[in-house]
Amino acid sequence: MIVGNGFAGTTAAEQIRKHDPSCTITLFTDEPYTLYNRIALPPLLRKQVTKEKVIMRDVEWHVKQNIDLHLETRIERVIPEEKIVTANGASYPYDALLIATGGRPNPHPAAGSDGANVYNFQYMNDTLSISEQLESAKAGVSIGGSFIAYELAEAFVSRKVETHWVMRGPRVLHRMLDQIAGELIDEAAKTDGVHMHYGDEIVEFVRDNGVVSKIRLKSGVDIEAQCYGVGLGLTMNTDLLSGSGIETSKSGILCDDELQTNIRGIYAAGDIADFYDPILEMRYRMGTWNNAGAHGKVVAQNMMGGNAKYDDVPEYSSLLFKGQTITQFGLSPEYRDDIETVFMVDREKKWYRALYFWENRLVGGCFMGKGNRSGKRKYVDAIKSKQRYPKGEWNSMLEWTKD
Repeated sequence: MIVGNGFAGTTAAEQIRKHDPSCTITLFTDEPYTLYNRIALPPLLRKQVTKEKVIMRDVEWHVKQNIDLHLETRIERVIPEEKIVTANGASYPYDALLIATGGRPNPHPAAGSDGANVYNFQYMNDTLSISEQLESAKAGVSIGGSFIAYELAEAFVSRKVETHWVMRGPRVLHRMLDQIAGELIDEAAKTDGVHMHYGDEIVEFVRDNGVVSKIRLKSGVDIEAQCYGVGLGLTMNTDLLSGSGIETSKSGILCDDELQTNIRGIYAAGDIADFYDPILEMRYRMGTWNNAGAHGKVVAQNMMGGNAKYDDVPEYSSLLFKGQTITQFGLSPEYRDDIETVFMVDREKKWYRALYFWENRLVGGCFMGKGNRSGKRKYVDAIKSKQRYPKGEWNSMLEWTKD
């Protein structure tokens, strides 16, 4: 049984079926959609792809795979002692259970944020609603310093809407990126025409008949717009575990390097998994698409009785407006405060490269700039090797170029 049909959950279902043609696989989602590509939602919002292209697995695929799919069904409780889950008054038994419910976006805390034209950006329906609003909008505001807020700002400006980007922090992704990297993103955003507002926050969404007409910032500035997108992080969907005895943290569901929770036969994967990484030797939660797929493959083996361990290095890559790119792998300073950093920057090429070390081990990196991805595989292999490097070698490692 799998609760959550995102990339982690559906990958697990697909892998289980590939290796076991006869077992029963039941897959639940509270959305009305089969698996869709969440990293294709920004291109959908930019009107670069169609809704049909975003769908990855249709209903017919589930039928052919003999996967019992339950759309628009929210699991309410997990009862491990009875090995059942409940939904809408019905009980569903399981032998092995995967929780891959991800997280829900946080609403903005300011007064008036429940206005009809204020949106989060996490699901297909969010994307379709924002896209419809942008058809008539003259101005839009993206709120937050996150990747989600960046994707909103990029979509707004690509749709020829006057775009403002408001964040409390001193730069985009300020917990992960230093000032120099932040300046490169700032340059890319302003080149595309985005109006940047740093170190400020919204104190009120001013509404007229339920529709927000402008926001009022702490600095006293008012910004009028017709579309407002909020990217302020996620709250993990752990409500169904209340009273189950399954251990959770502020980050999600606690699990080991086999993605198994404290209760045997119950697993977590994807965004919601607060898992132990045997390579980086720490516990963390990683909300990336590639990580979700890797989790799905590992957990499928273990639900079938295996003991596979997660031993991948999480990676993330994205365009940053028209003029920049970012590639991040492994850990970054936002995950622990004892990470040491070396970096190099080429202002003319708009390149930036940073490597992150912990106890003389390479544990992560961040590259910015088109054409500045060379050597990434060598860095990832170095992370996996757990080799220790003297500090005197760290700067020379920035020059690794062999893939």
